[in-house]
Formats: sequence, C-alpha cells, structure tokens
Amino acid sequence: MLSIDTKLEFCILCVMKFYNTLTRQKEDFVPIKPPTVKMYSCGPTVYDYFHIGNARPFIVFDAIRNFLEYIGYKVTFVQNFTDIDDKTINRSRAQKITLKELCTRYIDEYYVDARKLNIRDADVHPKATENIEEIIEFIEQLEKKDLAYNVNGDVYYSTRKFKDYGHLSHQDINDLDIGARVDVNENKRDPLDFVLWKKKKENEPSWPSKWGDGRPGWHIECSAMATKFLGPTIDIHCGGQDLIFPHHENEIAQSEGVNNIKFAKYWLHNGYINIDNKKMSKSENNFITVRRLAEEFGYEPIRMTLLSAHYRNPINFSSDLLNQSRNSLNRLYNCVENLRHAINNATDSSIGKKTSSTSSTSLKFLDSAKDRFILALEDDFNTAIALSIIFDLVKEINNFLLIKPLKCEIQSCLFILLELCDVLGLLRDANKNLLIDHQVDKLIKDREEARKNKDFVLADNIRDNLKSQGIILEDTKYGIKWKRDKER
Repeated sequence: MLSIDTKLEFCILCVMKFYNTLTRQKEDFVPIKPPTVKMYSCGPTVYDYFHIGNARPFIVFDAIRNFLEYIGYKVTFVQNFTDIDDKTINRSRAQKITLKELCTRYIDEYYVDARKLNIRDADVHPKATENIEEIIEFIEQLEKKDLAYNVNGDVYYSTRKFKDYGHLSHQDINDLDIGARVDVNENKRDPLDFVLWKKKKENEPSWPSKWGDGRPGWHIECSAMATKFLGPTIDIHCGGQDLIFPHHENEIAQSEGVNNIKFAKYWLHNGYINIDNKKMSKSENNFITVRRLAEEFGYEPIRMTLLSAHYRNPINFSSDLLNQSRNSLNRLYNCVENLRHAINNATDSSIGKKTSSTSSTSLKFLDSAKDRFILALEDDFNTAIALSIIFDLVKEINNFLLIKPLKCEIQSCLFILLELCDVLGLLRDANKNLLIDHQVDKLIKDREEARKNKDFVLADNIRDNLKSQGIILEDTKYGIKWKRDKER
C-alpha cells in the first residue's frame, strides 16, 4: 500500500485515462483541482430490491473510486436515492403504505445488499424528498433565464433554447424520435420539452411552490443535488449506458442552463447486462435481483462477475459465469490460506546482509505484478486485465512457496495479494484482523534490524505492509510505538 507521503507524488506521475462519453475518446484524467476528485453517480429508485443491472454501475464506480484513492486522489463521492417518482408512488399505493415507509424499507435493503457486495457507502446519499427546497430554487433559476415555462402548474424545460442539447448522446435535436424516447404531452410548447415540476394529482405526495402544490420531475433531482453537494462543476459523472439519453442529456441542459459553466468534465457509462444474449429489462421480464442471486451463489461471486469484463462492454450474465467466478474466488482464498499456513510454519531468520539481499531480489515479482495491475487500471479501468494479473500473481506465489522463503517474504506476498484484491473490493473478509499484536511487534523488530543493516528496501516494504493493515508507527524518544488506525 502506498504511504501517505508518497501518494500525492504518485497520483501526479500516474497517467489515468478514461473513455469520455462526451468526446467519444480516451482522455487523460486531469481533475479540476487535483488531488481532489468530485464524483457523482446516479443511484437507485427505491421501490424494490435492486437487480444486477443496477448492481453493475454500483460496483464498477465503487471500484473506480477505490482505485483513484489508492493512487492518491481524495475523492468526494455522491450517489443519490430517488424516493419520489411514478414508480415509488405506484408501489406504495399497491402495498397500501406511505411513500416514506416504502422508500425507507428499500433504502435499508439497498444498504444490506450493497454492503454485502463490498460496495462502500457514498460520502453523501441525498434523497430527493429531503432536497425539495433546492430543487424548487433550481427550477426558479431556469425560469428566470427563460429556459423553463409554467402551464397550469406543470413546469417544462424549453429544450431547443439550450444550444448544446444532444452533445452527450451525439444526436441532432431535429433527429430525435418523438414518441419513442420523448414523452408526448399536449401541454408542452414543443414535444422535446421535458417536465421539471409536476402539478399535484389526487392522493399523491406534494410540496408547495410558486406554481402550486406538486412534486419534482426525475431529471431535475440529480442536477440540484449534484450542485448542492459538489458544486456547479464536477470531475466525473457516471451511470449506466441507458441513462445517457434522456436523463444525463437533460441533466446537462438543466445544470449548464443555471450555472453557465460545464457541468461534468468526464462522463463514464457502463455497458448493459444481457440475459441469454438479450438486454435485461423489466419489459422482457428477465431481470434478476441481487438478493435472489446471492441466495444461490453468494454476494462476492456477483461482484467478481461484474468486474470480469471491461466496464464499457456488455456482459452476458449466466449461472455458468457465476460458477466460474466462484471457482476463481476459491483459487484466491486458497492462495491466502496457503500463505497463512506457510507464515505459521516458517522459521524465523535473522535479517542480515546475506538474507536481506536475497529478499530484495526474490520479491521483484511482487513489484512487477503491482506495476502491471496499476497500468491496467490506468487504461480506462480495465478490470479484466487487472484480474488476470492477480491470477498470474497467484501462480507465481504458489511457485515461490516451493522454495521455502523467509517468513517476512511470505508476509509480503500475502500483503500484496490482499492489497490488489482490496482495490477491486475482493477478499475484504480475508483482510480483517490479519495481524495480531505479537506479529506486529515481530515485524517492527524485523524492520529495525533491516534499517541497522542498511537494507532500506526491505525496511520500507515492511513499513508499507504494516500501513496497509492499518498499523500506524510513531517514532518516540522511547523507541517505535504503534497503534491501529481506528478508521479502518
């Protein structure tokens, strides 16, 4: 794991590239104010358990966040909950419960599934219903700029007044298929216009506004919340490919219409999930919830499967693919257990000049694997190649164990394997409580001995390994003291 004092330098040296949907090409990733990164991802509409189509962006962009932090960036990640729209209203009616009861239940269920998939919580998970004031203010700003108009309590966006409309989806505004992907409504001045505020209907939740009681449209929620929590311009906006048009296109029109500056610098979109070579969708009745799949296969194989292909490529989801992922995970866990067994049975050796020079040479394959892993993820986050590098590393580790290496060398193998897997959100359970107190004390003694023998490569390696396990070293006048990082 990179030490804190080298992370900033490292992220500057790294050349991260992302495929930007806006420009249709790979671009060097240059944040607006490095090393900070502002990242917004469209979250779930909370009326049911989320399905594997939802899970893919949740997992992919969680892993991208991990990697950006791993190479030294400070990421602020926001992912919203849509808790007011036609789906949530209709489902609450069908279940004869309040909208709040329904959405609270499925937000809680989101966290159950997400955390078992090793998806970290966002820094902020805003809810639409808790940001109505900001949404109304956003619409009022659009109205002042003559980009929105009111028709009897319904407020619409004047799409043709935004000159760049269609740039994200690379469509000419005159070629858009009216009635297919754009709602037809007689109240609109133009069929391409979309709703910002919906007039109250009987027995629907509503909030007061200058246009009368009503509720927000779907698109405006993300623009208002992204601006509130991240500012007018963000580094990365991400989501599923199906959101490019109209949702993300409309977000750009709304946000840039209000703020008069670029809304998002980089737009990242993951590919579709296919079931038996057909796009997964509720209209095809072929969608599968994560909860149901996990009952049969477990959560971690789902995460592994959704990272096994490049995030922009489609995945043809199947039981066979999940079983392959489960077998692959077993190989990783077996390697971890082999390493732990070898650590417990290795003889302690004093670290003198002779053994330390051997250590420096024999562990080069670990540095090589780590470098190649980073290069794969720097290139538009190619998890398929990154995973193949991890499995190549497993082979090398298994061969390395045959020569009966030193305990500290075996520990280095274990630390690096877990470190790389942790970036992808894998083997998190294997990382827990890896070192017990006497092992920490022994490694600190080994490090001090290496420093006395001027084997600074090995000393730094041990220090970084301790850091990766949440062990903080402190130099005092009484010697080296250590403590566990309470935030881990």
